Amino acid sequence: MGIEIRDLTKEFEAGHPVLDRVSLDVDDGRLTSLLGPSGCGKTTLLRIVAGLERPTAGRVAFDGDVMVDTGGATFVQPERRNVSMVFQSYAIWPHLSVFENVAFPLRIRKLPRPEVAERVREGLEGVQLGELAHRRPNELSGGQQQRVALARALVQEPRVLLLDEPLSNLDANLRGEMRSMIRKLQQERELTAVLVTHDWADARALSDTVVVLHDGRVEQRGSVEDVEQRPASDFVRSLTAPR
Repeated sequence: MGIEIRDLTKEFEAGHPVLDRVSLDVDDGRLTSLLGPSGCGKTTLLRIVAGLERPTAGRVAFDGDVMVDTGGATFVQPERRNVSMVFQSYAIWPHLSVFENVAFPLRIRKLPRPEVAERVREGLEGVQLGELAHRRPNELSGGQQQRVALARALVQEPRVLLLDEPLSNLDANLRGEMRSMIRKLQQERELTAVLVTHDWADARALSDTVVVLHDGRVEQRGSVEDVEQRPASDFVRSLTAPR
């Protein structure tokens, strides 16, 4: 399912746009990274797609289904968009077991118990946590907690998977493992996914398409090879330069 973003503007303070008439397409079944430094608008853009923020102006549509259009006063609530989001902070509940954390969105939908159990089992096996279903989050490593958050997002069978800096709290070894896992699951399920990151290594390893944001505008959109080998500006070059 493709995402169309047209003339998206967001102002938290009048006259100071965090996003300034951003237009871009997210390809169906591909992973698109929003790359840029803190304050460039990438997380705000992700939250507008999720329905967690309302834009000041502009339009977002999923395969032609309008999610928000300020011109037509349309706004679809987040729970009706069938979008899953994985946060930087994991956002898993410390008082619930791994199983119950992953099952929570399915229980909210009042799915039958056998279906919940089967989908959670499959979800945990997919992130290699099947044997840890009854543990509490404080008994897990940071990488394992992030996998719980990923399983909870995927078990909902979302139309769109949104990933907000999901690797930034992990050490180098765990980052590599999680990159491989996210990419494998996204490709196997042919998910439309959007990743927010400030790290070129993450974008390079995970992306089909990279969108570089700078001061609330799209600086460049292209394949990993395009952005790396043919940067559109010195700013893009500085983000992709070897460190």
